Amino acid sequence: MENPERQTSRAAGWSRRTGAFSAVLLLTVLVGHRYELVETPAFLWVLGIVALLAAFALLFAGFAFSRLWNFGDRGGRDITVGTLLALLVLAPFGIAAYWAATSPPLRDISTDFDDPPVLDTSTRTGDMNALSPPTPGEQRLQTETYPLVTGRSYNLPFDRVLEAVETVLDRRDWQLTAAFPRAIGQSEVTINALAKSFLLSLPADVAIRVTDDGDAVIVDMRSATRYGRYDLGDNAARIVDFLTELDQEVAGQVGTAPVE
Repeated sequence: MENPERQTSRAAGWSRRTGAFSAVLLLTVLVGHRYELVETPAFLWVLGIVALLAAFALLFAGFAFSRLWNFGDRGGRDITVGTLLALLVLAPFGIAAYWAATSPPLRDISTDFDDPPVLDTSTRTGDMNALSPPTPGEQRLQTETYPLVTGRSYNLPFDRVLEAVETVLDRRDWQLTAAFPRAIGQSEVTINALAKSFLLSLPADVAIRVTDDGDAVIVDMRSATRYGRYDLGDNAARIVDFLTELDQEVAGQVGTAPVE
């Protein structure tokens, strides 16, 4: 009797090809969005397509493995490659899903609940997140989750504090929406900028308010994500990092720490 010839699993080949395409598409859209070649709404849609393709690659791999196990089809290498590529592509989505499940549902963070710094809305469009005052529940949630998000009070001249803010801003790749204000004849200024998250380059509006109340110079800050229901802690981390570096800059000038 002749043994039937082993067939090559088509599903295994499709698993490898779909997994490879999803990986290439993910890298391409990440680079394109970082260099502003792809708009953020389109970028988010493509991310959804990438996740769907990677899921199909796993489905093809599962079907091909069942054929290999039951009928001895060829394609073990394609199954392995397709599965590994799909898992690599889906790993960031899994991490983001975990962050979304464990992070508070906040997307607009401010150091001042009663009078938050005013954001520049001239470049915002209707498909972006709406800006609204925080509810008492959101205020309580922010206070409990991000206790380090607090304003600063400096016993320094107004122009010295504003100069320190400008120095810290210069170290960041943020896009100012207007020329940096001068301190002459001013007792309150607000600096508006567009910041982006580290990994996905998702945009967020930032406002830094410097106020001279007569006794001290107060620095408040606000950061609001333009897209997405959750900021995954990005806005709070941005504010804390900036104000911590501002503390260090001021301490380097006068040798004393600020009052929170």
